[in-house]
Amino acid sequence: MALYLLDHGAGNVQSLANTLKKLGYEFSWISCPEDFHKASSIIFPGQGAFDPSIEHLSAHGMLEPLKEYIRSGKPYFGICVGMQVLFEASTECPSARGLGIIPCPLERFEDADKAVPHMGWNSADLLDPTLANSVTEAVSPSAHYYFVHSYCAKYNPEKYPASAEWAHTTTQYGQELFLSTVRKGNVFGTQFHPEKSGAAGLALIDTWLKQSQIERVSAPPTLPITRIPKPKDGFTKRIIACMDVRANDEGDLVVTKGDQYDVREKANSSEVSGTSVKAAGAVRNLGKPVALAARYFEAGADEICLLNITSFRHSPLQDQPMLAVVRAAAECIFVPLTIGGGIKDSVDPDGTKRPAVEVAGAYFRAGADKVSIGSEAVYAVEKLRAAGGKEDGTSAIEAISKAYGIQAVVVSIDPRRVYVDPATYDGPYKDELVYGKPDGPEKERGRAWWYQCTVSGGREARELSAVQLAQGVQVLGAGEILLNSIDRDGTGLGFDLDLIDMVKRAVTIPVVASSGAGTKEHFVTVFEESNVEAALAAGIFHRGEVGIQEVKDAVRQAGISIRSTNST
Repeated sequence: MALYLLDHGAGNVQSLANTLKKLGYEFSWISCPEDFHKASSIIFPGQGAFDPSIEHLSAHGMLEPLKEYIRSGKPYFGICVGMQVLFEASTECPSARGLGIIPCPLERFEDADKAVPHMGWNSADLLDPTLANSVTEAVSPSAHYYFVHSYCAKYNPEKYPASAEWAHTTTQYGQELFLSTVRKGNVFGTQFHPEKSGAAGLALIDTWLKQSQIERVSAPPTLPITRIPKPKDGFTKRIIACMDVRANDEGDLVVTKGDQYDVREKANSSEVSGTSVKAAGAVRNLGKPVALAARYFEAGADEICLLNITSFRHSPLQDQPMLAVVRAAAECIFVPLTIGGGIKDSVDPDGTKRPAVEVAGAYFRAGADKVSIGSEAVYAVEKLRAAGGKEDGTSAIEAISKAYGIQAVVVSIDPRRVYVDPATYDGPYKDELVYGKPDGPEKERGRAWWYQCTVSGGREARELSAVQLAQGVQVLGAGEILLNSIDRDGTGLGFDLDLIDMVKRAVTIPVVASSGAGTKEHFVTVFEESNVEAALAAGIFHRGEVGIQEVKDAVRQAGISIRSTNST
């Protein structure tokens, strides 16, 4: 089998390469139009925006050869954008035309009853039971797969009868049904990312590759079936393991964790722990980032987040230590990987300018799926507000989301409470005040506060509220918010539900709750009392105080949908 991968120039294609290596398959990259004639099977992976993907294929003379290859009857496997290009067009960019192989447009999800993008783990239901004995039964109805997209092919046999015969599985998000896999003749495509779907996704790829050439080109059309949305979809909550990574005083990269963002050992903490000495003032060392990432993947984490909290100003982009960490981590974890820290316009020591979109691209090429932006997002929203809400396209958020899609951009918000007198305060944030409860913590009773944004790791406050920042970054093109709380960080008191609820109600993009988790019950509470799509923890996982599987068991026992194990 002459297996080739098509690199469309955007999104993370390295993850699929890592998956194929793990499964033991050899492959080549399509580097020019002539390579299409050499291939006996092609996989087109990656995530990104529809328009840039079509533009890249056209600019490199690959759009027509790709169309000819598919029409020749040779096996084709499209993943995410690789599936979406099969359709006629997308409302994401009406002027861009797809391959038109599937006679149906892509449309944006409705966001009245759910967050958009559709970001997280969901089930896929086989449409035609007669196909249950086919090799693609590896798309298991009991498994969950990782989705990250805002546009989809909605399942509507009456409106698009010619496209319904391509429908292999459908997925429900909110009350909308869409095609999660397509299969007909020599074409197979998944809207989800099997290479980021843990063991279930790897099994699907392995199954497709183990078919004979005849099996891969002879899938029958699906008979149109009327399918009514269920009362509840198969979307699950995510449990995310986060690692703050920085250089210690010896220059080694370690995972650390602070209290209110202070990551150094306290003055009275000099002690021997195992074979190492925890010296007062030293950077707290909780392990090596790649080893911890692998451990959390095996434990069932739904996503891994690596946040670089050291500024490597003296390293050129391609020599950034975090790039090496991402490359190594991406080789051993097969769930989504987010990287944060330093995603901004920068300058190499030799004076070479590196725009933020190039920096993000380097991390995507190394194996990251999303990039997280912190302080730069605050500055961008301040600029947006000063311009009367008019975008100018220059921010890192705008540039990256335009090239890779909004689903690739996470904004990390670091707010701190500002206490005010509820009887006298008449400032600009009076509509965002939170009032202490009579039975709440003593220091909060009779008081009120608003949430002020900070930059530089919480060291500098800005005249911008968390709500204003959240709404502003959504306008600029962020696809997800990582919502921290400086006041709760490292306390183990639980997530700040007032902050979470306020921000969640202010936006229509997914929100990840962070800071304060101390017990497995805190995860249950945040999912029961807010509509967040995910919850994140760091220190309690690093120190082994609570296990990821313990959290998932507690969430499931509370009747909340959660991906059960790493195998499903």
